[in-house]
Amino acid sequence: MIQQAIAQVISPYFEPLFSPHSYGYRPHKRASQAVNHVQSCVKQGYKTAVDIDLSKFFDEVNHDMLMNRVGRKVKDKALMRLLGKYLRAGIAERETGLWFESTKGVPQGGPLSPLLSNILLDELDKKLTYKHLKFARYADDIIILVKTKSEGLIIQREITAFITQRLKLKVNESKSRVGPVSGSKFLGFTFRYAQVQIHEQALKKFKANVRELTNRNWGISMTLQIHKLTQYLRGWGHYYLIANAYQLTVDLDHWIRRRIRMCYWRQWRKPRTKVRSLMKLGVSERLAIACGITSKGPCRSSKTKGINIALGNDYLASQGLVSLKDIWINIHYGR
Repeated sequence: MIQQAIAQVISPYFEPLFSPHSYGYRPHKRASQAVNHVQSCVKQGYKTAVDIDLSKFFDEVNHDMLMNRVGRKVKDKALMRLLGKYLRAGIAERETGLWFESTKGVPQGGPLSPLLSNILLDELDKKLTYKHLKFARYADDIIILVKTKSEGLIIQREITAFITQRLKLKVNESKSRVGPVSGSKFLGFTFRYAQVQIHEQALKKFKANVRELTNRNWGISMTLQIHKLTQYLRGWGHYYLIANAYQLTVDLDHWIRRRIRMCYWRQWRKPRTKVRSLMKLGVSERLAIACGITSKGPCRSSKTKGINIALGNDYLASQGLVSLKDIWINIHYGR
């Protein structure tokens, strides 16, 4: 409640002054807008990316510097004292979970820390704007776009020095790079042939989460399992499927349905239960028996004719399973 109150008072002083290319945690700004802006820059010929990785950004924010930035606009002394107490309240060490006071770092998880990060990094935005650079920033995720690698290397050195010396933040040089935008990762996306694509790391994480949600040994009802999976798919889809990914969604839908069929097969367990369940779902007795008594495991069984008849796409949809392809079509064509 206190964080929210401070944020509501401070925000009007700074929000109108923020860069239009700062997209994180701002009214009427979304990650998709940042991604679309980068795509637009790539289409204009800015195909070299300067990726600057801020090392443990929220842990490294200098309190004195942040208070100075806020104090330039906010003259309410009581409010500034309250903000100072909030910052000095301490942060939890990630490795041990122990709480300790510090002269740097912003507690994460509330509505105030994103605003404070934007206030501090607004000076970086203004530096980039002054140099007439193409860029997008979402909180501490920053990408700068230039036309040549030689230009990018110069910009990288200059901006890294600005961040470390002026803003007193750390840059992870091992993760920072200058190179083709197709090798960049920005908000989980990359850009190839001026098209937005889902980054391979984001896709790998997605598949790992789906595997966990379709664990055949979970021990919950299929209704609940499909419900939890669908919740995840909707959230992931509405974020990532702004990408050029139609064929990918077709392939992922096929893979997800096969995993769901494996879950059904594992839950039915006994051959008699399998045969009865298949027949109840419209499979002929002969085919149901052939499927039910097979020695094939869940993976191979999920590809058989009988199971695909019983647990077809329409049936799984009737149980609430959402299609990523349908989400993609709705995002891109509104139907």
